[in-house]
Amino acid sequence: MPPQLQQFWNTFIQISTEFGLKFIGALILWVVGKKLISFAVKLMTKALQKGQVDSTLIKYITSAIAIALQVVLVVAILGFFGVETTSFAALLAAAGVAIGAAWGGLLANFAAGAFLMVFRPFKVGDFITAGGVTGTVEEIGLFATAINTPDNVKTIIGNNKIFSDNIQNFSANPYRRVDLVAQLNHSVDHNDAIARLQEGLRKIPNVLSDPSPEVEILEFNLAGPVLAVRPYCHNDHYWQVYFDTNKLIKETFGQAGYPVPEQHYRITQQG
Repeated sequence: MPPQLQQFWNTFIQISTEFGLKFIGALILWVVGKKLISFAVKLMTKALQKGQVDSTLIKYITSAIAIALQVVLVVAILGFFGVETTSFAALLAAAGVAIGAAWGGLLANFAAGAFLMVFRPFKVGDFITAGGVTGTVEEIGLFATAINTPDNVKTIIGNNKIFSDNIQNFSANPYRRVDLVAQLNHSVDHNDAIARLQEGLRKIPNVLSDPSPEVEILEFNLAGPVLAVRPYCHNDHYWQVYFDTNKLIKETFGQAGYPVPEQHYRITQQG
């Protein structure tokens, strides 16, 4: 073999051996690093669970820690290969600026998710209206929140849309009011109707006695007085109380023999 070819072959063997050893070392470092990261995240999760931290916040914290540790692991592997990590850090910072400009909306969702974790306007399992969607919170993620609507449709909403809009949390308070109305005929004694409805409301399951149900005259129209019928209940029983109250109004007025509400007009012909 010519001396030049022999020298090339020896250099190739040396470089290949060094690269192969570094590649194997980097692969071992990656596998071990991933296992250590997984182990650290599990320890963190258990520690937070023992501290009775909310499950949503636990998921958020552990996800952020896992991402940060994986970035550190990649930088360490690049340093193992001899890549200048300070240059890589500068490149990463520049890439961060570029990504921030290109993915402004995504980062806004991430920031809003962090604020949702801090201020806690709602938690998983709460029944809310947020971002124009009403339903039960299934998951609060890094970038979006999942809500199951009452008709069983899973809806994903960006956290920024939720945080920048009004939020109604129906589960935050121990009870809520059911607002219904009952139309009376002009000839019906409103005091009798109110007494009958109040008695019936006390018999509806899950209607609270404190605060007690409210039945009062709300307004008047051409058909007669309009009663406001307002029982109170826990949010979990809202629709059951809502439908049962509607049935109570129909059945109570029917059993009392009240005439059907109707509008009366008087037409006067002149000339």
